[in-house]
Amino acid sequence: MPSALIVGEEGPVLKRRKLSAAEKPVPPRAARIFAPYRTLGLVSSTNVPFTSIPLGKTTFQITTSVGRCLHTYDLRKGLSLIFITRPQTPGDITATFAWKDRVFAAWGGIPAEGESGVWVFKRGKRIAELERTAGIDEPVKQLLIFGSWIVGCCSTKLEVWKSATYEHYTTITSSSSRAGQVSETVSGVLCNMPTMLNKVLVGKQDGSVELWNLSTGKLIYTITPPKLYTGAVTALQPTPALNLLAIARANGSIVIHDIRVDKEIIVLNQTSSSSTAINSISFRTDDHGAGDDGSKPGVMATAGPHDGDVTLWDLNGGGRVMGVLRNAHNPASTVRGEVSGGISRAEFLSGQPLLVTSGRDNALKSWIFDETPFSPVPRILHSRCGHAAPVTRLDFLPTDTDGSDAVGKWLLSAARDQSLWGWSLRRDGQSTEISQGNIRKTAKKLGMLGKGLDLDSRASLEDLKAPEITCMACSLNRDGGMGASTGGGPVWANVTNKKGNAKTSDEPATGWESIVTGHKGDKFARTWFWGRKKAGRWAFETGDGTAVKSVAVTPCGTFALVGSAGGSIDMFNLQSGIHRQKFPSPMTPAQARKQKIRQANFTVTDEIAITALRKFNPGEGKHARDVTGLVVDSLNQTVISCSLDGKIKIWDFLTGTLRHEIDWHPMTAITAVQHHRPSDLIALTCDDLSIRVVDIETRKLVRELWGCVGQISDFCFSPDGRWIVAASMDAVVRVWDLPTGHLIHAIRLDSPCTALAFSPTGEFLATAHADSVGIAIWTNRTLFTHVPTRHIADSDILPAILPTASGEGGEGLLAAAFEDDPSDADDDSENVLSTQTAQLIATLTTLSLVPRSRWQSLLHLDTIAARNKPTAPPKAPEKAPFFLPSLEGAKPNTSSVALTPTPPPLPPSRILAHRPPAPSPTTALLAAAAHTTNYAPFLAHLAALPPAAADVEIRSLDPLARPSELLTFVRALTARLKQRRDYELVHAWMAVFLRVHGSVVGGDEGLVQALREWRGEGEGEGRRLGALGGYCAGVVGWVRSGR
Repeated sequence: MPSALIVGEEGPVLKRRKLSAAEKPVPPRAARIFAPYRTLGLVSSTNVPFTSIPLGKTTFQITTSVGRCLHTYDLRKGLSLIFITRPQTPGDITATFAWKDRVFAAWGGIPAEGESGVWVFKRGKRIAELERTAGIDEPVKQLLIFGSWIVGCCSTKLEVWKSATYEHYTTITSSSSRAGQVSETVSGVLCNMPTMLNKVLVGKQDGSVELWNLSTGKLIYTITPPKLYTGAVTALQPTPALNLLAIARANGSIVIHDIRVDKEIIVLNQTSSSSTAINSISFRTDDHGAGDDGSKPGVMATAGPHDGDVTLWDLNGGGRVMGVLRNAHNPASTVRGEVSGGISRAEFLSGQPLLVTSGRDNALKSWIFDETPFSPVPRILHSRCGHAAPVTRLDFLPTDTDGSDAVGKWLLSAARDQSLWGWSLRRDGQSTEISQGNIRKTAKKLGMLGKGLDLDSRASLEDLKAPEITCMACSLNRDGGMGASTGGGPVWANVTNKKGNAKTSDEPATGWESIVTGHKGDKFARTWFWGRKKAGRWAFETGDGTAVKSVAVTPCGTFALVGSAGGSIDMFNLQSGIHRQKFPSPMTPAQARKQKIRQANFTVTDEIAITALRKFNPGEGKHARDVTGLVVDSLNQTVISCSLDGKIKIWDFLTGTLRHEIDWHPMTAITAVQHHRPSDLIALTCDDLSIRVVDIETRKLVRELWGCVGQISDFCFSPDGRWIVAASMDAVVRVWDLPTGHLIHAIRLDSPCTALAFSPTGEFLATAHADSVGIAIWTNRTLFTHVPTRHIADSDILPAILPTASGEGGEGLLAAAFEDDPSDADDDSENVLSTQTAQLIATLTTLSLVPRSRWQSLLHLDTIAARNKPTAPPKAPEKAPFFLPSLEGAKPNTSSVALTPTPPPLPPSRILAHRPPAPSPTTALLAAAAHTTNYAPFLAHLAALPPAAADVEIRSLDPLARPSELLTFVRALTARLKQRRDYELVHAWMAVFLRVHGSVVGGDEGLVQALREWRGEGEGEGRRLGALGGYCAGVVGWVRSGR
């Protein structure tokens, strides 16, 4: 027998001890409420260039990298997304290459000495992996596949595999690396010439190009740079002409080199002072596009990572610039601040007048060249984009009057790239950017899209867009859809003035704008059409000329409110664009005179007497600082505003007069507000890192929620008003339960959450993060699973992984519905029991927690039994065919088994034969309840029984027992009815009791009296509930009436 001791380096150690259940390691628990689902809005968000491959003669497939997975788009379908690779790579993807029907993706190696590899995908699924070797410790910057070779270019070496077997063949180390000169390493670009077998060209950091033989692993030739300080080789591309190679270097120069004779044929950008580095070169192969009429071949396109322009060259006659596609993508971040940009690749599709570009601005675009009339600069054909900067605002589209968007399908987002997007959670192809007008047409009029190179390189299309959106509001009740009138003029051109005049259109309108946004450092709030997905007609100016800080749209969709940094609040009509009201409303001259007289006669005693019942006059109550939030109630009767001055003001919607004021100054300043209309609660975030909840009806503070460590970036109510979800700058998203005030859930993320929104149906939570241009979607698991409401501590905050673009590792609603989490049930078993027995208010009539199907089945057991009764007697099974062996004649083989004689049965005990049977648990509990009048144990036992067992127990009640079980049963139900608990379950039990024992009730006077008491208690409770229901119906009718 082997020894149970574990021998270590220093001798034997102690025997392994069996762990008890409490000592066993517990696996990390998953998030109880929000589970990762998927990420929206990612198209080409990394530096990795796209890769393309023709699919027959009809279309092309273009594959982009979005981190750890690949997206494949079909060009013929308008860049529709067709494949998302799964599983995700363990590290970020660093290079891709499409070959035949497969896509190769190199991943990992960042930072150095990290895990790396190359995976092979086909139709979105991983089918193979290239052989790994111990020497692959660097990230692969570029992949190249030709013939029988797969080449990966790293920082100091080349890794070579066989394309047929995916086996590693050799590692080629640069000559400078072997000499120990680390400063002269491989620049990360390589290519092969179609006329050379087993040869590859590699760019170097010193500007030279080396020619290597992959089969022998030997260096054949080195092409030296024309000058000493040209910089590293940034791009290599063979030309359609044989033996010619295009070489781009870091100083911006481009050389067409004949590698057979080592001679420069054409030199471009050699003396230009404004040249930037080129990282992409491509040649048009349809033999058109050059010359004055576009009938000659010889067109080359170049692009770089530092700007968003694509330069088009005519190589005939020594080479010249024939056109510049300006602002094809956003400029690089060094020019545009936080907005990512620059072009990662520009490629002509084989044999087509099409150019495809991708950039760090999260965009993939295709451009087409017009032949008639000829244009050297292409126009946009297809575009697949997303936000180019981190998202700052999120909001699910509210429900329309006809319920068309009631399922939470659309999500609005605004980011630092000055764009507003509408995302579809059902189909990615429906997602679109809300148009701000024809920006390129306006830029062309201003000369920003000319052909010359002497224009201001700092000019960008982004300069023609509205500033960054800081706040937005939406209501679809008056949105006209595609039939809404746009006025026929330029967007935001009909700027209203302070006198209320506005230019209007005579065009018949079926609706008007439904979205209002405020912008960073801008005094105008702008309107947008949701149905037409474009900018609106109006730009509403703040009353004091300061920047817009908050906006709101009334639930009816007719009015927009704008709050400013100076404390003013103005209301505008969205249909006509006319100014309608100010908060506070200005005083008339007569009101001003009365106010002056009243102030002159006002004494200190009068002030103390009316402090509690102060009536505000017109013109009083303006905020002293930024208006950080605006809310309008459901009936357009009340406007609520909050400000950094620490005050909450409640205004009359029609008159603009201040009704009430809640002052928290100097205790705190209010930074934002959210309104939950069904419950009429508002939640306010404060600069002391708390969230305070106020009841609008009573105007009292009902909850204070603490726990955020950093500044609160965004928060929202759950659709049912039970939770408040808040994100703070400590990268934690917290969930509070409003009825209990407990922090019931928290997840810690890798980066701070900057914005969040809850879908109207409660299915999804959307979050945006500081280091990503995507939008993370989380599923709400509580729609199908129980969630405890116990308070959690900081130690219970769980780390969470963001949803992925591929949805891998995410959890859908169906998965949550069928998942069991025993840990939650164990941890919260006491809480569930307390929920079943606790009564919130003594006057509140409550139902039981027993499933509805259980007590309904109890009432209809006879019907269920009759329905399930077999219609025919059971039939004997058919005899087996003659050719199958029968078991009747088979005899067991007992030759090797020793038979043990069975002992005869013992005679029954005479003592046990006269012993009375033990009472059932129901009988014992009833007997105990009859003596103690404590009916709770018996009722809890009866409620836990399934319907069939409960029916048997009620039928088994003995009317001859002393004390009477029937009488005790009725008294137990009457006691539970007096407690106003388990209302439906008590009536179900009584219905079964009367149906079974109704013939016995009339002969027992005590039982009749008990039933009369039960009926009186039930009728009294019914009258009380009816009166309460009538009162509520009367109040609702009065509110809805026109009086």
